[in-house]
Amino acid sequence: MSTILVFGASGAIGRFALPLLTPDHHVVPVSRSAHAGWIAGDLNDTAVNWPDADVVLSLGPLDAFAGWLERTPTRGLRRIVAISSMSAQTKQDSPDPVERALALRLQDAEARVREVATTRSIAWTIFRPTLVYGAGIDKTLAPLARFARRWRMLPIPLRASGLRQPVHAADLAAACAAVLANPATFGKTYELGGGERLRFDAMLRRLRDAAPGFVLPIPIPSFALQLLARSGRIAPGALARLRIALVADNTRASHDFGYAPRPFQADALLPLPA
Repeated sequence: MSTILVFGASGAIGRFALPLLTPDHHVVPVSRSAHAGWIAGDLNDTAVNWPDADVVLSLGPLDAFAGWLERTPTRGLRRIVAISSMSAQTKQDSPDPVERALALRLQDAEARVREVATTRSIAWTIFRPTLVYGAGIDKTLAPLARFARRWRMLPIPLRASGLRQPVHAADLAAACAAVLANPATFGKTYELGGGERLRFDAMLRRLRDAAPGFVLPIPIPSFALQLLARSGRIAPGALARLRIALVADNTRASHDFGYAPRPFQADALLPLPA
C-alpha cells in the first residue's frame, strides 16, 4: 500500500480526491487549516516534520510546492502529480502585468518541479486545467453564482464570444487517481478542460438558468465594459479575453489515461461534496 502525501487536501480538487485514494492507499492529507488526523502546516514551514511518502499530489499553489520539493529530502518518493493552470499559457501575453507575472510564475514552478523530479529519478505528471468548479470555493464561477442568487440579477457582457471549457473538480481528482500508476503519463504535461465548450456569454446564461428562482439578466454593452476597465473595476486582461477562446485540447489525456470529463453542470457550482 503506497503512502500518498496530499498537499491542498481541503481545496476544490482535494475534497474529491481523498475518497478516491483512501481505499487503496495510506493517505496523509495536508492543509493549512486544522483537520483531525491531517497534517496542519504550510509548505514553507521548515519546522514541520514531513513524513516519508511514495507519492505526492500537489493540489495547491504550484510555486509553493516547487520550493518545498527543492529543499526537502524525498527518501522513497517515486511519483509526483501536480496541478498547475492553463493560465501559464493563456495569460502570458495579457495586457495586465499582474497576469503576465502569474503566467511566468507558473511556468517557472513547472520547470522547477520537472528539474528536481528528473534529477532525483521521480516520475512526474503536471496538469494544466481550465476553469475549475464544483466545490463552491473557486474564485471565478462560484462568486458569480452567489451574486446571482443574492441579488436576483446577473450582468452578461454582450458579444462575449470567447469559448470557455469549465472543468469539474471531481474530474480532475479522477484524473489524478488515474495517472498514479500509469507509465504512459510519466514525464508529461497535460491540458485538461471540461467536456463542453461554451461561449462566455452562453456560460453565464447557463449559470443564470441554474439559479433557483428568477434571476434577471443584465446585458452589458462593450462601451460600459470599457468604462469599467478604465475605472479599475474590471481587469484589462479579463476584458481582453472576453472574445478569446480559453480551451484545452483533451486528446492526449483521453488517449493516455481515458480522460472523459462531464459537460458543464451549472447547478454544481455551489454545493459542497458530502
